[in-house]
Amino acid sequence: MSNDFDESFLNKQDSTGLSWWFSNDEPNSKSKAQVKREARSARRIRRIGLTDRLLSHPGRLSILYFLVLIVIVTLLLLLPFSTHDWVFTNFPAAFFTAVSALSTCGIPVVNTAQYWSMFGQVVILFSIQFGGLGVMTFASMVALGASRRLKVSQRMLTASELGTTKLSEIKSVLSVVFATFAIAESLTFALLLPELFRVNRGQIGRTLWQALFYAVSAYNNTGFTPDATGLHINRWGVGLPILLSAFVGTLGFPVVLNVVQCARKRLHPKRWTLHTKLTLTTTGLLVLASLVWFLLVEWGNTALFPADDPSMKLRRALSAAVMPRSAGFDISWVPEVSNETKAFMSMLMFIGAGSSSTAGGIRVTTFAVIVLICAASFTGHRDVTAFHRRLPRRIQMTAVSVTTACFFLVFVGAVSLMFVTGCNFVDAMFEACSAFSLGGYSVGVANAGNPACLFILAAEMIVGRLGPLTIAYSISRPMAPEPIRYPQENIIVG
Repeated sequence: MSNDFDESFLNKQDSTGLSWWFSNDEPNSKSKAQVKREARSARRIRRIGLTDRLLSHPGRLSILYFLVLIVIVTLLLLLPFSTHDWVFTNFPAAFFTAVSALSTCGIPVVNTAQYWSMFGQVVILFSIQFGGLGVMTFASMVALGASRRLKVSQRMLTASELGTTKLSEIKSVLSVVFATFAIAESLTFALLLPELFRVNRGQIGRTLWQALFYAVSAYNNTGFTPDATGLHINRWGVGLPILLSAFVGTLGFPVVLNVVQCARKRLHPKRWTLHTKLTLTTTGLLVLASLVWFLLVEWGNTALFPADDPSMKLRRALSAAVMPRSAGFDISWVPEVSNETKAFMSMLMFIGAGSSSTAGGIRVTTFAVIVLICAASFTGHRDVTAFHRRLPRRIQMTAVSVTTACFFLVFVGAVSLMFVTGCNFVDAMFEACSAFSLGGYSVGVANAGNPACLFILAAEMIVGRLGPLTIAYSISRPMAPEPIRYPQENIIVG
C-alpha cells in the first residue's frame, strides 16, 4: 500500500496525484537540482537535429511553403501599382496568376506585358524562381527523407541517383540544386543577349530585362513572357536557347548531374544510372513521336506553319514537339489545331517531364514504368526489367498509384470545367491536363471573367505541383507489418 502512495521526487513522473506532498525519506535520494540537470541532458540527447526535423515531414513542409508563397504573391498582385493602369486587380485573376507563376505553369489570363507593371512583372519573375527552386528542393528532400527509411545499400543507390555522396546532408544536395539553377539560367541569359539586342534595336535596358525574364522562365518551364508578342519563334537566335533551356529543365537535375559527372570522368553512357537512361530514352521517344505527329497531321495548318519554307516548318514543329510537355511558350497557334492534335497534346502534357524537374505531369519515368509493366505482363515475364536491371515492386506500385490518382483528378477537373464553362470534353480535358502538368497552354477555356473556372484550374495546378510528389512520398513509407494474412484467391480481370 505504501508503494501506491509513494510521492517522492524520483517517483514524481508516475504520480497519480493521490498526495500533495513529496517525501524525502530516502537517505540516498538525488537532489532536485541533480535530477533537473539529468533531465536536461536527456532532452539534449533526444533533441532532433535540424536536418532530421526537415526530413521528418518534407511533404507537409512543401505544402506549407507553397501556401505561404501563394498568399504573399496574391496580396502583392492585388496592389494597384502592380498594374500599368494603377487599378485593383480582382481576386480570382490575382490568385490564378500567383498560382500559375509559383507552380511554374504559366497559363496567363491577362497579357503579362500589357497588364502588369514593372513591379508586377518582377513579382511574377520572383514567383517563378522561388516556385522552381522550391519544387526541386523539396523533391530532393523527399528523396532524402524516403532514403532514411532504406537499408544502407539502397541509400547508396539513392545517393547515386541524386548525384551526391553525402546523402545525410541536405546542405550538399541544396548546393547542387542552386548551382544547377545558376549555371543553366546564366548560360541561357548570355546566349539570348546578342539576338535580343538586335530585336530591341539597341535598347540595353529592355534587352537585359527580357533576357533575364526569358532565362528564368525557360529553365523553370513557365510560359510567362516579358513582351506582348511572346516567343520570337521565327528568330532562331532567341528560340533555340529558350528551347534548349526548357528541354534541359524537363530532364531534372539528377539526370543533368549524372550526365555531366560521367562526361567529366569520360565514362561511357552505359555507366549512366538507370534513372538517367529511362528519362533520356523516354523523353527522346516522346519528342520524336510529337515531331512526327505535328509534321504529318498539322502540316497544312497555317496558324502553326504560316510560312511555306520547309526549314521554318521544321523549326516550328520542333518547338511544338518540345514545348507542350512543359513550357507553354508561343500559345497563339494552340486553339487553331485539330481536336485530334488537342487530344494528342493532352496525353503528352499528362505524361509531363522528368522527375525532380521544374515541369509537371506524372513524369516520364512513371510512364516508362507503366509501359514496362504492361510489356512484362503481355510477354509473360514475372520481373519488370529495363536495361538489364530489375525494378523493385515498390517502384511499380508507386507508378501505378500515381498514374491512377492523377488521371482521376484530371478527369474530375475536366468534367468540372464542362459544368462551369459549357466547353466540349476535348477542350476541357486539354485545359485540365495543361493545368495539372504545368504545360502553360490554353485553348481559351481559362477566362478572367469566370472565377469558378480560374479556381478549378488553380486547384489543378496546385495538385499537379504537389500531388505526385506527396503521393510518391506517402507510398515510400515502410510497409506496416500485416497482423493477419488472409488466404489467397484469384479473381477474373480484363
